Amino acid sequence: MADLMVVKWYATVLRQNVFAEKVAEIAPVALHYGATQYRVHVDNDDRYKINQLTWVPDHKNWYAFWEGPEMIEFRARYMGKYQIPITYAWATEVAVGGADAEIHRSHEGVEAELESLPTMSDTDSF
Repeated sequence: MADLMVVKWYATVLRQNVFAEKVAEIAPVALHYGATQYRVHVDNDDRYKINQLTWVPDHKNWYAFWEGPEMIEFRARYMGKYQIPITYAWATEVAVGGADAEIHRSHEGVEAELESLPTMSDTDSF
């Protein structure tokens, strides 16, 4: 199953709209490096927070994209429109749902991997 990569951008003052547009323009390039899908979210509570979500089959594909010529140029060109450090994190998708059948087909295998996740028994406590 694909891993979810979340890049947590934080735009500089008064540049959030321009920078969010540029992140949305560069995000599809990940598809050329084996990503299966991407999304760009702008936080409604803090408009300077921009999350770039990319589903990749493995770390190799992610780093090929992140260290590829397009992203190197992107980070250099828009330096000053985002704050550093840029933080990113791996996430494992454990559930997906919705009315769109296409979403369900693109996330096949999620249920199978749930069995391998640790569970809390009745005797476990916080």
